[in-house]
Amino acid sequence: MDVVGGLAPPDVGLLRMIAGQPGRSQRSLAAELGVVPSRVVTLIDNLDDKGLVERRRSTEDRRNHVLYLSAEGQRVLDEMRKVASAHEEDVCSALDLDQRAQLTALLARIADQQGLTPGVHPGYRHLSKGRRA
Repeated sequence: MDVVGGLAPPDVGLLRMIAGQPGRSQRSLAAELGVVPSRVVTLIDNLDDKGLVERRRSTEDRRNHVLYLSAEGQRVLDEMRKVASAHEEDVCSALDLDQRAQLTALLARIADQQGLTPGVHPGYRHLSKGRRA
C-alpha cells in the first residue's frame, strides 16, 4: 500500500521514529527495529534519496551518522498524520469516546501478547529474518 510520494507504511514509521528522537543514530534505530545495521542503511538510503531525511556526522563520534527529518520529511509526516487522523475518525465514527478508549486498550493488550514493539511497524520483523548475525 503506497502513500504520499511512493512511501509505504513502514517508511512513514521510520519518519515518525526519527521525528520522535531527532539526532538518533542509525545503530539505535536498527536496535529498536530489530534489524541489522546494514539494513537500516538501505532503508534510510531510500528516504534520503527522496529528500526526506538528513544524515549528519555525529559530533560525539565522527564515524557514526545521526538522523534528522528534512523540511520535506517533516511536511510529509505532518500530511501523513492528517491522513491517519481522518482515517481513524472515519473507522471509529460509530464509537463514543469511552468505546474508543476501550478499543485502544484491547488492541494494546493484543499487541503486547503478540510481542509487538510499540511504535515499530510489525513489517520490520520480516526484514530481519535470516539477516541477524
